[in-house]
Amino acid sequence: MSEEEVIKKFGVDIKKISQEQIKLGRSLKIEDSMDFNLATLFAGIETIFTNNKIIAGIVVCDSNFEIIEEQFFVNKLDFPYLSEFRSYRELPAILGAFDKLQNKPEVVFIRGHGITHPRLGIASHFSLVAGVSSIGVAESLFDCDTLDKENILKDKKKVGLILQSKEKSNPLYISPGDKISIKTAFEISKKFISAPHKMPEPLYLAHKYVKTVRDELQVNKK
Repeated sequence: MSEEEVIKKFGVDIKKISQEQIKLGRSLKIEDSMDFNLATLFAGIETIFTNNKIIAGIVVCDSNFEIIEEQFFVNKLDFPYLSEFRSYRELPAILGAFDKLQNKPEVVFIRGHGITHPRLGIASHFSLVAGVSSIGVAESLFDCDTLDKENILKDKKKVGLILQSKEKSNPLYISPGDKISIKTAFEISKKFISAPHKMPEPLYLAHKYVKTVRDELQVNKK
């Protein structure tokens, strides 16, 4: 089914949510909201799909990758997959998991886009709602350009940096979601790479956790 057919089938008002993204995007603050050298808690968020449900998992760890807390939230899917509108599909479950945390992180890694998105990436949308600094870690780009294999440009404006986190693998595209600068988002991402994993460690831990949750939920169903 084409994206146009999906939009029609689910009755999605693309113009309305695109305008909402643009409006929300104007309130982003791409600057450091604190001295992140003093940050002690970091989190990674991952989602996974099973049947008509989404499972969001969040793992909070310290700077040594020691796990402090894990939470998950299961939600029924009521929005279709549309490449530039992931947050409308995934954010309710993500916020459900985040709200359960007893130990709130200062920085959250999300697999997806921050300001490299054409209007409002899932990392930025999450930050605006949750009120926490976030970093988007993407494995592909929308309509952006790269310069000298280092900078990511959108409309001739720098919006992110390229991180070669693992030799002979495709790079990661790092961008701030909100409340953090491009430079700091990149530096923290680089610092949290732990070989042999390609993703920053909080994201790796969240990916591992949410798969475990899914498997346990499936076993309990039998």
